[in-house]
Amino acid sequence: MSKLPVIVGFGGISPAGRASFHHGYRRLILDQLDQESRQQTLVGLATLMGIASFADGSYLNAAGEAVSMETLAQAVEQSVCDNTLIRRIHPDWFDVHNVMFNRPATLAGSDDQLCFQLRARHLPAQLPDNWQVTEIDAGRVEVKVSGSCEVIFPDTKEALVQSAGMLPTGFEPGHLYQSRNHPRGLQMAVYAASDALSSVGIPFEEISRHLAPDQIAVFASNSIGQLDDLGFGGLTKFPALGKRTTSKQMPLGYAQMPADFINAYLLGNVGTTGGALGACATFLYNLKHGIDAIRNGNCRMAMIGGSDAPVTAEVIEGFRAMGALAEDKQLAALDGLEQLSADDYRRACRPFGDNCGFTIGESSQFLILMSDDLALELGAEIYGAVPDVFVHADGHKKSISAPGIGNYMTLGKSAALIRSLLGDESLRQRSYVHAHGTSTPQNRVTESHVINEIAKAFDIGDWTVAAIKAYIGHSQGTAGGDQISMALGQWRYGFIPGINTTPAIADDVHQSHLNFPLAHLEVGRDGMDSALINAKGFGGNNATACLLAPHVSEQLLQRRYGSAALAQWRQKREQTRARAAAYDLDATRGTARPTYLYDHQVLNGDDLRISDRQIELPGYANPISLDVDNPYKDMC
Repeated sequence: MSKLPVIVGFGGISPAGRASFHHGYRRLILDQLDQESRQQTLVGLATLMGIASFADGSYLNAAGEAVSMETLAQAVEQSVCDNTLIRRIHPDWFDVHNVMFNRPATLAGSDDQLCFQLRARHLPAQLPDNWQVTEIDAGRVEVKVSGSCEVIFPDTKEALVQSAGMLPTGFEPGHLYQSRNHPRGLQMAVYAASDALSSVGIPFEEISRHLAPDQIAVFASNSIGQLDDLGFGGLTKFPALGKRTTSKQMPLGYAQMPADFINAYLLGNVGTTGGALGACATFLYNLKHGIDAIRNGNCRMAMIGGSDAPVTAEVIEGFRAMGALAEDKQLAALDGLEQLSADDYRRACRPFGDNCGFTIGESSQFLILMSDDLALELGAEIYGAVPDVFVHADGHKKSISAPGIGNYMTLGKSAALIRSLLGDESLRQRSYVHAHGTSTPQNRVTESHVINEIAKAFDIGDWTVAAIKAYIGHSQGTAGGDQISMALGQWRYGFIPGINTTPAIADDVHQSHLNFPLAHLEVGRDGMDSALINAKGFGGNNATACLLAPHVSEQLLQRRYGSAALAQWRQKREQTRARAAAYDLDATRGTARPTYLYDHQVLNGDDLRISDRQIELPGYANPISLDVDNPYKDMC
């Protein structure tokens, strides 16, 4: 009997803010929230961004004055809204007006025949031997060249793409713990994984007492590694800039490093680990590994995550050169504008509408999965269940970036599983799709055709399609985590976020059996039984996850374990909820800090007690069994 993997905690950080307890989701539907939830969301973002704080039992505004939550929420609302979600790239990331690049030039002359002046900061990192440099005044030099030479001059230019989905301005995850020159993506992973772990409401030490050390798994990664200056980005460009390569840039740049950090500095995990890579489907690939490990009994708890920080000038230029990103001039042309305003940058991403490219984003998202029996035993909150993730490649391709056929299979199998689990009526009337929805002209046609054809095949007349990249951009490998986080919010507040940056659905979008809500769609907390989380990725990496609502998950568990077991679970859950709420309050006030256990209970081989039956680890309540089942008994 396969255990059903259930979600008992989730957390993260995205352009919408903190993910746990649906705060990020609430930023998307801010205008639909009740007053208390709206105030909590605004104040939580304000403390995250450093424009408010909490001390001595009171909230403090930017001037340090004690104010009520209501007063503070009103004061910070405009600033919070202006500095979250997709927006014009803020100088904290890089200066869009002065993007550095190297301009090659050939200089020729003889003594005193070639003489020029330039700013000192534009001098090449390595001066040619036949250059004589004299300082003129502060910041300027005179150069005399003898003979000829080829030189690379540092220069700057205006960025052609100036919009992105950035974390809330002012939030610096590395300031919350001893980040020790960690690349931004790993700083985000530490924050996000800590947020997810704390959201469970059961201390990890208590969870681990119910498990053998090898019954815990971590699957986390990103799609392109850490490409800022503290990771692979600095590794590749520092030599050309005359800067020193450090000992950390190489190892901390690897794409599996988010899992390594969780194992080493949060959980002390010695169980299964890994980091799958699959372009935009990366998060769902990791999720599949976690689901499979729980279903086949290899683990009872799995931490699934992703962390991508691609808002750098170099990464943006790379995607722009591919023709994948929405350039400013193209956005202006869409609306017949000469110049883009702040509001125009917010509407840069327009899934399934007349669009011109995707908008890059950054995000880190983590899920805590447990086997259904462990969740009931511990009294864990159950936010939903993930029975399976389907993955298919595209087959033969003309171009590696071209769309293919794999997504028809992943979405089709997911719909079939929902029908098998919940029935025809549930699939047709109470399911919807969280589309990949990148905002490229090619995606709007190809993905809409996939979803529409599957809807036809399963006799779904009006399948609702959401596309939350409209708000937060495309976080590359973590995109599936963003979609899951927002889907969980719908089951708490009852709204499917509308594609509100898209004025109208484009004429070439397939929609005979689809519904693309352009405004928030109220369906009720129990109005949807399932959501299909779709990833249609570069290179032929396709995945679709089946996500079941919490009310449906409880119904399935009651059938398996009975009413008495569910009643006991609900009783235990009260304490879990109280502890989780305490963390949520601390996080909203800005007083919570990430878990980061550096040089903590480090073990070596001499610390272990090893027999032919088990291995005991100091600090772990239970041993690791060596009674390994032989799956090849018929061959022995």
